[in-house]
Amino acid sequence: MKNNKSCPRKTSVGGQALIEGVMMNGPKGCALSVRNSSGDIITEQMEFKHIKDKIKILGAPFIRGIVNYIETMKFGYKSLMRSAELSGQLEAEEDTENMSKLDKWLNDHMGPKMLGVITGIATVIAMALGVFLFAYLPTLIVDLMDEHLFSSKLVDFHALFEGIMRAAIIVLYMFIVSKQKDIHRVFMYHGAEHKSITCYEKGLELNVENVRSCKRFHPRCGTSFIFIIVIISIIVSSIVLILFPALGDKSLRLVWIVVKILVILPVVTGISYEMIKYAGRHDNILTKIFSAPGMWMQRITTVEPTDDMIEVGIASIKAVITDNPEDDSL
Repeated sequence: MKNNKSCPRKTSVGGQALIEGVMMNGPKGCALSVRNSSGDIITEQMEFKHIKDKIKILGAPFIRGIVNYIETMKFGYKSLMRSAELSGQLEAEEDTENMSKLDKWLNDHMGPKMLGVITGIATVIAMALGVFLFAYLPTLIVDLMDEHLFSSKLVDFHALFEGIMRAAIIVLYMFIVSKQKDIHRVFMYHGAEHKSITCYEKGLELNVENVRSCKRFHPRCGTSFIFIIVIISIIVSSIVLILFPALGDKSLRLVWIVVKILVILPVVTGISYEMIKYAGRHDNILTKIFSAPGMWMQRITTVEPTDDMIEVGIASIKAVITDNPEDDSL
């Protein structure tokens, strides 16, 4: 029976959807839970070392945002690969019987080295695609629209329209990938992650019935973080273009893109991180405005999970929380 007695609280517990599983980060550290091919739930503790523990200045406000982003991306990839192994999506040993002659030669002569090379190439391609889609393409589209449709009337509002175009590309990209079967299942586990955290924050007993009753949307989600970055980037980019109008010249577009990636993005990430932390601790009109686009986007990036997925989310969050609610309060 559902436990209706609750004691709402703000917590620091966060997580990530994985392949057939969920990773949670809480007061007891990090843990991932994955349902394997036999139907069993495997839970593993994972070590997440923060560089700010060694270099204190990197934990300072506005600096910690970009540091945390890099660390989270690195650890998230590690967790994703581990979940693929535990779920049986990655075979521990290669099946050499069905390999082509080229594959056999590469396996015999290169082995793990070739896998490392291929992974490196794939990473470079993914990074290049990200820069093209979210840094170069919005600028290109706005420039073409300004030149051919608006007779250079958009030049004074370039940062605004560039931000709008970037947001549109993000929404379209996420919508397209959400239609892939494997990604759709990951988004279902994303829903299980959110619902488990929300249930815990409500102070309800962590069981399938209680978790199922909770919303799958959460203000501290990375999806909300992305849209806060877009909003803050419009403001910061506009200020930069006002202070340095020469960067708005179309002949310096490559310079502008480099400035956005190397200068503006770290600043925007730092500010956005503080905003998302503030949103996690407060519930007011400001946080609702900033969280609204991300909360809406979660209708794409989270899907209602099945009960067996909820069980995985519960196993993961139970592995990182203590009996004392004050241990992880914001």
